[in-house]
Amino acid sequence: MTTLPPRLRERLPERLRERLGLDAFLAFGFALVALRLFDIQPWNAPFFDLHAYWATQFGIDYSHANPFLIGAYLYTPAFAQAIAPLTLLPFPVFAALWTAVSVVVCAWLAGRWAAPLLLTGALVLELALGQIDILIAAVIVVGFRYPAVWAFPLLTKVAPGVGLLWFVVRREWRKLAIALGVTLAIAAVSAIVAPGEWRDWVELMRRNLTEPAPAGAYVPIPFFVRLPIGVGLIVWGARTDRYWTVPVGVLLSMPILWINVFTLLLAVIPLRAEPGVTPARAWLKRVLPEGSLGAV
Repeated sequence: MTTLPPRLRERLPERLRERLGLDAFLAFGFALVALRLFDIQPWNAPFFDLHAYWATQFGIDYSHANPFLIGAYLYTPAFAQAIAPLTLLPFPVFAALWTAVSVVVCAWLAGRWAAPLLLTGALVLELALGQIDILIAAVIVVGFRYPAVWAFPLLTKVAPGVGLLWFVVRREWRKLAIALGVTLAIAAVSAIVAPGEWRDWVELMRRNLTEPAPAGAYVPIPFFVRLPIGVGLIVWGARTDRYWTVPVGVLLSMPILWINVFTLLLAVIPLRAEPGVTPARAWLKRVLPEGSLGAV
C-alpha cells in the first residue's frame, strides 16, 4: 500500500482546511449553474429575480411593480440599459451566466468560508433568486480602492449608498466625488435616453417608502430603529479604521431585511483579519497602502 510522503502527510490537514470549504462551495454553485443552463425546472422559473432582469428587454412597467414581490424589477432604467446586451441571450444561458458570476464573486469574498455559509440559508436563497447582494458586497470591498464602483448599488438598491458616509467622515473628498460623479453621469445619460421610465421609477421609490411591508421572509426590525444604528456604526468605523463596519451599517440601513440581504455581510470576511486570508483580502492587502486596513 502506497503511503504519502511525510511532508505531504503533515500539510494535508492544513490543505484540506484551506480548500475543502471553497471547493465544496464551487461544486454546489456550478451544479446550480448547470441546472440553469440545461433549463431544469424549477431553477429557471419566472418568479426568480434574475428572470425580471432578463425580461427588461421587453420593457419596464414600474406602474404595476410591487416593491414587496419577489421577481419584480425595481432598479433604475440605467441598470436595465447596462445589462441589455446580456438579455438578448436565451434565458437559460443568461441565468447560468448570471449565477456563475455570483458564485465566483462569492468565492472571491469568502474563500474557504463559502461552503459553511450555505448552512445559513441566506446564501442559498440569494443564489437561487439571482439577487445582486453578493455583487454589492463585492462593491463595498472594491470601493475602498476604486470608488467609482459605488455607482452600481446607488443605481440599483440606492440604500447601500449610506456606505459613502465612510468617505465623508474621513474627508476623502476625492473618492466621494468620484463615486457620486460617476453615478450622476450614468444617471444623466440614462435619463436622456429614457426620461419616462425614470419618472416612473421615482414614483415606485415613493411607494416603496410609504407603503407598509407585508408579512414575509424578512426580519421585522423597523427601519427607523435600524437606520440610526447603521449610520452610527459606519461613522464610528470610519473614525477608528474599522472597515468591516461599512457592510454591517449598509445591511442595517436597508429598507427591508429580507433573509437573502444578509449576504451583504460576505464583505465583512475580507475586511477582518481573524477568518484568515481570502482572495479578496489578499487583493486588498496588495492595492491598499501598507497597514491601511487598520483595526479589526
